[in-house]
Amino acid sequence: MGRHTAPLWPTLALIAALPVGAASATAATDAAANTSADTAPAVGFRTLAIADSAQGRALEVALWYPTDDRARDTTLIADNRAFVGTALRVDAPPQPGRHPLVVLSHGYGGNWTNELWLAADLAAQGYVVAAPNHPGTTTRDLAAPDQLRLWERPRDVSRVIDAVNADSRIAPTLIAQQAAVIGHSLGGWTAVALAGGRFDPARFAQSCQAHPAMAACGPEIGADRRDAAATAALAQPLGDARVRAVVTLDLGLTQGFDPASLAAVTVPALVIAAGPGDPKMPVDLESRTLADRLPAATTRYVAIDDASHFSFLRVCKADAIPLLEADRPGDGVVCRDGNGRDRATIHRQVADEVSRFLKDAMPSL
Repeated sequence: MGRHTAPLWPTLALIAALPVGAASATAATDAAANTSADTAPAVGFRTLAIADSAQGRALEVALWYPTDDRARDTTLIADNRAFVGTALRVDAPPQPGRHPLVVLSHGYGGNWTNELWLAADLAAQGYVVAAPNHPGTTTRDLAAPDQLRLWERPRDVSRVIDAVNADSRIAPTLIAQQAAVIGHSLGGWTAVALAGGRFDPARFAQSCQAHPAMAACGPEIGADRRDAAATAALAQPLGDARVRAVVTLDLGLTQGFDPASLAAVTVPALVIAAGPGDPKMPVDLESRTLADRLPAATTRYVAIDDASHFSFLRVCKADAIPLLEADRPGDGVVCRDGNGRDRATIHRQVADEVSRFLKDAMPSL
């Protein structure tokens, strides 16, 4: 959303200008990278291009996966002046066997690098992880009309599941036609929609009248669209039966979900909230409400009081805040956490929570 009026994701013009691919051919890595034992798989990495669909949305997808090729040199991926990268083995052959698929959905204005730390951690545990850039709501691509077509985000994830299952290199190593979806911010909304949550634009509009300061109500998101075609598209079923579990990381737009549809969700859900929130990102109206409306028997709620909304992004470098503030005052917020632990330690807690949840929800590892 807008940088300050709707801060689910700042504009971050500087970050948008920084490279998001391979930045170095060294074997360095950050504190949030894979901490598994030497007996665990190494982590391979490559990208996958999905051609235009009927809607004209070509997708760029990053893939992380377990590999036994420890002899291959590592490459530092997504390292830049503000954020620390992660060392991965580019184009290494996938580890034989059958591995569960996890799809990551970034927040508004983000990109596939945002939860790179979590993707690498899961791949080291034996998961195949895919993360698309969502056209219209991704870094360097925040333009209409895709920007306002929120209903395309769940479809993007479904197309990623299709493509990974059809990819000749990775498909033979997958547990076919099933996936977990993990989403941060607007990506959390995407995950819930895929699990069967139905969006009600009228309900959402009423919520925004009552709580106009919420970031989710910003015009950039387009969830308050009044034209009939957009309203109908937002309200249509967007679920995918192949989605077997969902994780939300400080999600937004909860108030737009029809409570009856949330009560009817049958897949397990892990809802993680960041701190107490604020009027723009109120935990009680977002993550806490979602957890309360999902079935209690299959839902786990975790609140991390010393995390901020942006604690789920990559670890920031020491001079990241002044660098970002110099470029655009206010953007340093993305590198500020709560008043407790550092971001790498928060990442470790989140990764452990996600790992435990997925092993229960998808007990194939």
